[in-house]
Amino acid sequence: MSIPDKVLMRKIKKREKKKLDLIKLKETAANIQSDNENKEIRLLTKDDIVHEIDGKKKTKKKKKNKSTADKAVDSDDCQKDVEEMEEKSDLENNVEPTNLPGSSIGLSIASDRRFSVLEGKVCEATLKGITDMGFTEMTEIQAKSIPPLLEGRDLVGAAKTGSGKTLAFLIPGIELIYKLQFMPRNGTGCIIISPTRELSMQTFGVLKELMAYHHHTYGLLMGGASRQTEAQKLSKGINIIVATPGRLLDHLQNTPDFMYKNLQCLIIDEADRILDIGFEEEMKQIIKLLPKRRQTMLFSATQSKKTEALTALALKKEPVYVGVDDDKEMATVEGLEQGYVVCPSEKRLMVLFTFLKKNRKKKVMVFFSSCMSVKFHHELFNYIDLPVLSIHGKQKQTKRTTTFFQFCNADSGILLCTDVAARGLDIPAVDWIVQYDPPDDPKEYIHRVGRTARGQGGSGHALLILRPEELGFLRYLKQSKVPLNEFEFSWSKIADIQLQLEKLISKNYFLHTSAKEAYKSYIRAYDSHHLKTIFDVSTLDLKQVGLSFGFTVPPAIDLMVSSKKQDRPRKRTGGGGYGYFKNMNKTGDQVKRAKIYRQPKPGSGGKVQYQR
Repeated sequence: MSIPDKVLMRKIKKREKKKLDLIKLKETAANIQSDNENKEIRLLTKDDIVHEIDGKKKTKKKKKNKSTADKAVDSDDCQKDVEEMEEKSDLENNVEPTNLPGSSIGLSIASDRRFSVLEGKVCEATLKGITDMGFTEMTEIQAKSIPPLLEGRDLVGAAKTGSGKTLAFLIPGIELIYKLQFMPRNGTGCIIISPTRELSMQTFGVLKELMAYHHHTYGLLMGGASRQTEAQKLSKGINIIVATPGRLLDHLQNTPDFMYKNLQCLIIDEADRILDIGFEEEMKQIIKLLPKRRQTMLFSATQSKKTEALTALALKKEPVYVGVDDDKEMATVEGLEQGYVVCPSEKRLMVLFTFLKKNRKKKVMVFFSSCMSVKFHHELFNYIDLPVLSIHGKQKQTKRTTTFFQFCNADSGILLCTDVAARGLDIPAVDWIVQYDPPDDPKEYIHRVGRTARGQGGSGHALLILRPEELGFLRYLKQSKVPLNEFEFSWSKIADIQLQLEKLISKNYFLHTSAKEAYKSYIRAYDSHHLKTIFDVSTLDLKQVGLSFGFTVPPAIDLMVSSKKQDRPRKRTGGGGYGYFKNMNKTGDQVKRAKIYRQPKPGSGGKVQYQR
């Protein structure tokens, strides 16, 4: 081991020792309180703590004499810990000052949430970067998360989208690297994992601003970028890495010069989204490869069984839990006005066109269920002189990046997208979120509408378009604390463009081809919906659905249907470029049958819409 590595390891061990000492002091304080005969809450005094420390020092075996400088540092650190505990006790008025590991955090938020109160705990370079970004006050998740993270605790954070989670984990991560004085030769000390390329780019942008006055190296690893260039940078040493799971695992397994043995901090952002899009196996392998002695932070907007399993796997120590929305009546932010409209299949496109035409001077995001549907509507609207942008998983990374920043920097515009843009992206001043195709579940709804009304005092609007047969979805939303009101509108004001649409689709070969693929992908996406009781593909009137894509006679479509529900192919969207289908190659008794949807025959009344 080289001398620089020895120095670094000595610093790491010293930091771990201080962390353990602080936890022991807190446990001692709790024990003294519980043993109090009068059952009165008594705060630990400075003399008690010093007495406990002295008692422990006497029982220890004699070690090599430290230098006078090291002793002075240790005594100063101990003095600071004591003073911090005294300050907390003064604030909390004889209430138990700290929470034991594993309990739901109950840190009282001081009335002063300014970032300036972090002086002394956070270095000047980081504070200067925060000031340059224009932030003066911490959000609730930041005020609750940053103090325990600066102490070195593991943490699980749950908060609504747009609540400021990015700064909540970046500030402690940067501070840890700064205090350990990481250099490029020490390799990687902090890894931040994001589910999609767009979110990783956004996190990297925030990191870049925070690191403006630091000398540490930082980099971005993601699919679609040059792997060779990334490997060269890793060989030179990147202290802080922002990465997508697939590309990170690739480098961990196949880049020999990637030095991650000194890793001190692992941050998992949007953990539920990472698992939802099919990265569960990759995350297990990543966690298995990384060093076990590290601080781990896991942040998510929603909690699920999969998230709990990942928490148990990634966080070996009992973590602190921060939930800023647990007692809130609504799962979405307060400044969001949200509602729904009931619209039959054949009128959906006309309603969307009229809405976008009316709000073309505003900033609008429209969500679709498939990439081909986004592609078709992008081509159609631009052809009929309604300028729109689009982002979906089948675009090349350079195109997605260009479009993302173009929409971010625009004062107004329309962005058509799939759920690849539904997680974590901080797009400024979005006025409307339109869900043209319903989301897979209430959690996905929450993340979609989270693109608007972001930050403190933010406001925005959300519109959900439902078929009459889909109104049962409102019950699921209500159970998830998302109550919606019905938006009323006059059908006489809806632009009737059906005849022009049918004429255009029949004469334009390229639009006809695109519409055909979009129609098929819409039916397939509908068939793969999780809530089968609400979104039942057999309730679709295919002729009416075809009209919304400009077809008088809808195309036939083949669907692969498994004999068992759990064997249905599940598509991984976003982050993986073209995605992949799981469980497609199973054999044995799991026989798949083709269900061919066709136009109803005359006289059938439209009841028989498919044959096996």
